[in-house]
Amino acid sequence: MTQSPVAVLPPTDSPAPESERPTGLKPVLDVIPAHCYERSTVRGLGLVARDLVLYGAAVLGLVVTDNPFLLVPLWILAGVSVSGLFVLGHDAAHDALFDSKRLNSVVGRITMLPSWHATEVWIFGHNRVHHGHTLRQGMDFVWHPLTVDEYQALGPVRRLRHRLEWGPLGAGAYYLREVWFNKMVRFTPPARWARPMRRDQGLVALFAFGTLATAVALQGFDGVWTWAKAVLIPFLLFCQVIGWVVHVHHIQPEIRWWPRREWNRYRGQVEGTTVLWGPPGWDFFFHWIMVHLPHHVDMRIPCYRLPEATRAIAEAFPGEVDERPISVRDYLRSVRACKLHDFETGTWSRYP
Repeated sequence: MTQSPVAVLPPTDSPAPESERPTGLKPVLDVIPAHCYERSTVRGLGLVARDLVLYGAAVLGLVVTDNPFLLVPLWILAGVSVSGLFVLGHDAAHDALFDSKRLNSVVGRITMLPSWHATEVWIFGHNRVHHGHTLRQGMDFVWHPLTVDEYQALGPVRRLRHRLEWGPLGAGAYYLREVWFNKMVRFTPPARWARPMRRDQGLVALFAFGTLATAVALQGFDGVWTWAKAVLIPFLLFCQVIGWVVHVHHIQPEIRWWPRREWNRYRGQVEGTTVLWGPPGWDFFFHWIMVHLPHHVDMRIPCYRLPEATRAIAEAFPGEVDERPISVRDYLRSVRACKLHDFETGTWSRYP
C-alpha cells in the first residue's frame, strides 16, 4: 500500500555536509568544558532531600484526605515528585550525581523506589542498551518504530494497541507495558548480572507490596484504597510523564532511525536526540532531563551542568543541536506524523 513519507525539516542553521560529519563522539566530547564534569555532593543531596520532602508531603496529603478538590492537585504533585526523584535516580545510576560510587548506588535505589524501578535492571536496559545503541534498528528498544510491513502483519488487537500507544495520550500505556513490564518485571537477567538484578527487583517488590500490606494492616480493606491513591496512582502518573519525556527526546519528524550497518554514535547521540527548553520553574521539578543531547554524548555530566554543555556543543557544531522550547503543538505534530518508519530512507509515515 502506498505511503506518503513525512518530509524531514531542515534545522535552523545549516549543518555540515554528511561527508564532513564525524562518526564518533570524540570531536563532540573535546568541546565540552572540563568543569561540566564537576559534581557537588552538597547540591546533589540537596536536590534529593527537596524531592523527598515534596513526595512525602504529597503522600501524606493523599493518605489523610478523600476530598476530590484536594486529591487531584495532590496526585499531580505526587506524580511530578516521583518523576523528579526518578530523574535523580537516573543520574545516580549513571554515576553522574555524586563522585562516590557508593553514594550513587544508595541514592539511586532510594529515589527509584517510588517509580517501582529495579536499579540494576534499569542500568542494563538504559545505560548499556539504550545509550549504547540509540536509534539503532533492532537494538534500541525504547519507542522502536514499526515498518509498514510489520504493522500490516499485526492482528487487529495489536494494531489497535499500536494506535493507542502511539497516539497523543498513549505514552504512559506504552511505557508501562513495553519498558516497565516487559523490560523491568518480565525481564530475565543475564547470568552475569542475575544476582544484583534479582536483589533490586526484590527491593521494588518489597516497597510495592510492603506499603500495601502496611495499609491493609492498619485500615483493613479500606487500606487498599489508601495504598492505591498514595502509591499506585502516583506511579501510573509517573509512567505517563516519563513515557512522554522519552518520546519527545527521540521521536520527531526530523529524527531518523538507522539500519544497523549505517548507524554510528554521532548519528544516534547527536543527530537523534533533542534539547527542549521548559518554561520558568520547569527544571525545579524535572532537573534538566529535557536538555538531553549532552547527556547522550556523555552520561557522566551531572544534570545541572547540561545547559552549559549544550551551549558548548551548539557553538562548535552549528545546526546539529535540535533545540527548541517545549511545545504541545510540536508534540501533536510528531504524534500525527510519526507512526511507522522506513529505515532505509529515514522517513516517517502515517498509518496505511
